[in-house]
Amino acid sequence: MSLYLAPTATAATTLPIRQLVAPPPPPSSINLRQLERGMALPLPPAPPPPPLVSSASNRHVGAKHKAVMVMGATGTGKSRLAVDLALQFGGEVINSDKIQVHAGLEVTTNKVTEEERAGVPHHLLGVARPDEEFTAADFRREASRAACAITARGRVPIIAGGSNSYVEELVDGDRHAFRDRYDCCFLWVDVQRAVLHGYVARRVDEMCARGLVDEVAAAFDPRRTDYSRGIWRAIGAPELDAYLRWSGDEGDGDGDGERARLLAAAIEDIKSNTRRLSCRQRAKIQRLAKLWGCAVRRVDATEVFRRRGDDADEAWQRLVAAPCIDAVRSFLRNDDAAAANDLPAAELVPVFAPAPAAAVAG
Repeated sequence: MSLYLAPTATAATTLPIRQLVAPPPPPSSINLRQLERGMALPLPPAPPPPPLVSSASNRHVGAKHKAVMVMGATGTGKSRLAVDLALQFGGEVINSDKIQVHAGLEVTTNKVTEEERAGVPHHLLGVARPDEEFTAADFRREASRAACAITARGRVPIIAGGSNSYVEELVDGDRHAFRDRYDCCFLWVDVQRAVLHGYVARRVDEMCARGLVDEVAAAFDPRRTDYSRGIWRAIGAPELDAYLRWSGDEGDGDGDGERARLLAAAIEDIKSNTRRLSCRQRAKIQRLAKLWGCAVRRVDATEVFRRRGDDADEAWQRLVAAPCIDAVRSFLRNDDAAAANDLPAAELVPVFAPAPAAAVAG
């Protein structure tokens, strides 16, 4: 396994799912571009990070460290929230997206850029070769190592990404070793289906404008027929295969028209498969919340994605960033249980019915 960075571990409690609510913070001035590309909000200076153990004394032999899990379907703003929290509490982000762990296809996999990281260290991004298998067990091992290194520096591990099978293996695998070392705060960023699906379509168009098609074309190998391994599972690679294979010599007299038709069909497949992926990811989050019986805090970001410009920025700060910051602050201060009891209980939102499987599973 050719890894350039290392990883982490996690724990769970036994409270029902909660809906985060917080008083409005001061307005911000982030634009929609930052929202749609997952950039962090400008937040007020963070106080010194609190102790990262759950016991009253750092000297206690059985003391646990703290870790934050940011979950959500594709396109809901997980990367943005992870960076917001890292800036506020002195954290480092561990990627838990099974496609972004591979090197290559930066636009197609929508990896967070250096600018969007805002100086926050990110781990397990592009650390595996494109054709290499990186299993859930590999992730558990490497994420656990990264988390240990992060906590050794006195910082907070923030695990963020859409591959819930990775998160489940981290939390429950290896005889719950991660949970033995870490108390975990689970944050679920949720967006109503119709609103999220509309945003996903716009995001695919924006990714195409940034070079998705050219990027996949540059990596295309006509000898490749297997899109079930490594980075080639990324939504965008298999969908463009027919378009990239078309040679234009079929003699139909309308080569440009056929090529345009194939491209349009591929882009529509990318949008459709991304929508299906979001449904499956959300279903898995609900299953995990029920399985763990833990205090998963669901924050509804739907209104953010209904707005534009300054209104979207203000909604993100008020409805997502502020309540999550408050929840993590309480968690790190060890008054998490009392804070959770003050939050109104949130009903489980019905799971979206997943359509037939797309190229990538969450």
